[in-house]
Amino acid sequence: MHHLRNHLAAAALLVACALPLTAHADPCKLDISGNDQMQYDKQALAAPASCKQITVTLHHSGTLPKEAMGHNWVLVNAADLAAVAQAGMGAGIANDYVAPADKRVLAHTRTVGGGESASVSFSPALLKAGGTYEYLCTFPGHNALMHGTFKLN
Repeated sequence: MHHLRNHLAAAALLVACALPLTAHADPCKLDISGNDQMQYDKQALAAPASCKQITVTLHHSGTLPKEAMGHNWVLVNAADLAAVAQAGMGAGIANDYVAPADKRVLAHTRTVGGGESASVSFSPALLKAGGTYEYLCTFPGHNALMHGTFKLN
């Protein structure tokens, strides 16, 4: 009986220690993954307008190199998605498939290959409350499957 009580106390302590980690996840730090099947693991991301800075970290969960199956995360006004994707194709891998000085690009990560990650931080002031935003991968041909909506709450 004494051992059972010790095990229960230890289990309760473990649960209590784990709760703050999950209860206080930072809503201003977002994660998304891309894989070798040209898919993001999330079709929507959101962050509070109260964030001082929003950080998006892209993880490549696949194994292929960036030259063969590279991914990036590019934030745009929804109306600019197709044009930014088209411009990115011509920009090439040296520019992370983002046309240099493209004002339609609100934020973007570098291009990553299998097992790599990259982050981008931006101010929510770049976005208008109620605006319609999307993110995409601008690696040639990927945006057909790799895109989603971004909302500022």
